[in-house]
Amino acid sequence: MKYGFWSKKLLVAGIILYGSVLLAEKAEADSSDNQAPEWVISEWINSNGLTLAGLRGKVVVIDFFQLWCPGCNKFSGPLMEKWNQQYSGRKDIQLVGIHTVFEGHSQQTPKRLRQYVKEKNITYPVGVDNQVANQRLPETMIRYHTRGTPEMAIIDKKGEIRFQHFGSFNPGVTEKLIDTLLNEE
Repeated sequence: MKYGFWSKKLLVAGIILYGSVLLAEKAEADSSDNQAPEWVISEWINSNGLTLAGLRGKVVVIDFFQLWCPGCNKFSGPLMEKWNQQYSGRKDIQLVGIHTVFEGHSQQTPKRLRQYVKEKNITYPVGVDNQVANQRLPETMIRYHTRGTPEMAIIDKKGEIRFQHFGSFNPGVTEKLIDTLLNEE
């Protein structure tokens, strides 16, 4: 069978996409065995600073996002705001945004992030993922093996990653997981 240039490109893209889906499903299935790595934050907004170790005993929901990410602005950002309101009376859950810039570094600066947080009225802590000179990916993004933005991770009270997903997902199913984790000892 002969393939033209674009047919080959589409075939390769389909294989890569299919492989990524399989890897994502495997990572989510295996995630309950994984201790969550500590994040590396260069600056905090709406907080004096948080550590994952300091949040042990709480369910932690992390939104890895970028300012100019359409999926972040249409999906994960509004979902985090909904959950921020929904779980506002609870002391056993912590929502955290981590601004994980892997492209457009000169446009997605901490100064612009502070403006964004103010404009969007984000009240939960937002950390700036630490960027190392001459390294495209920031440190926390590397530690969590995120594939882009938006990506969310949910960590249980013992510090284990119980859910990590790139892109959109069914919020109702995920809320049930959060509720289940909140009821765990």
